[in-house]
Amino acid sequence: MHRKIGLAAALALFCLATAAQAETWPSRPIRAIVPLSAGSAVDIIPRIVFEQVSKQIGQPIVVENRAGASGTIGARAVATAEPDGYTILATSSALVISPSTVPNVPYDPVKDFEPIAALGNLPNVLVVSPTGPFKTIREFVETGKQRPITYGSIGVGSPVQLALERLRLSAGFKAQAVFFRGAPEALLDTMAGRIDTYYSPLLPALPQIQQGKLRALVVSSPERAATLPDVPTSEEAGYPNSSYRFWIGLFAPAKTPAAIVDRMSDEVEKALKDPGVRAKLAKLGVQPMQLGHKGFAEFVKDDYAKTTELTKAAGIAVKK
Repeated sequence: MHRKIGLAAALALFCLATAAQAETWPSRPIRAIVPLSAGSAVDIIPRIVFEQVSKQIGQPIVVENRAGASGTIGARAVATAEPDGYTILATSSALVISPSTVPNVPYDPVKDFEPIAALGNLPNVLVVSPTGPFKTIREFVETGKQRPITYGSIGVGSPVQLALERLRLSAGFKAQAVFFRGAPEALLDTMAGRIDTYYSPLLPALPQIQQGKLRALVVSSPERAATLPDVPTSEEAGYPNSSYRFWIGLFAPAKTPAAIVDRMSDEVEKALKDPGVRAKLAKLGVQPMQLGHKGFAEFVKDDYAKTTELTKAAGIAVKK
């Protein structure tokens, strides 16, 4: 009996301590690690949200760009940080991709992190040359059944490649990756007809589409892109299980007190509802996900399983 009372008292004290932590958090600046260089979407989008969150909590959120090793260096720094709410990770789908495509990844994307909130989804758009042979996605797929479609990629296992591979597996066409340093080079070769297509992030491709220099066939997201309302999703075009989300979200180290994670999540969700933040994100083509803390945690777990399956099916997973 005395032991049970002792355990109950200890639990009550622990709950009081974590509640007190959440009430006083944050009492100093928060460090946000971005595992890519400055200027990328994974860097720009969190900064927009952080600016508003900082106003709400009365503390600065200092962004630290720690690029390298396909984002695993920055991610590991957060996974091994003190779980006190003062170090967070701003990252993308790469978190759940890297364990399949990078040898010896030093973290588990589910066990070593506590998801805070999703910041949104960035659709990819399948583009081709307007002077080329493809006017519709059907023509594109039928050609790919006769000979391999050449497509641009910016690295093995990149979200660009996975979006194309998911469409390929659904539609049943052949494809051959051609690797580039970045989106500008891949878009230039697509416009010139040197490669058949590029499943481009929406933002860099949008000006060329609007100017008629590229033709958009489908978007990868489950919903149409607001900036390309006449372009169907790949699933609307008739290819089930072909959509691919390139998401951006925030994470804390595992074992961060639940009360602090809940507070973080609430503040981020509040910021995402701010009209100014919403307008800035909309200009970048960001689609809201609005999953909440627990919903995002379930989403990450599910996306990790699906991504692992996809990389194996596409033949791009590293051998363990």
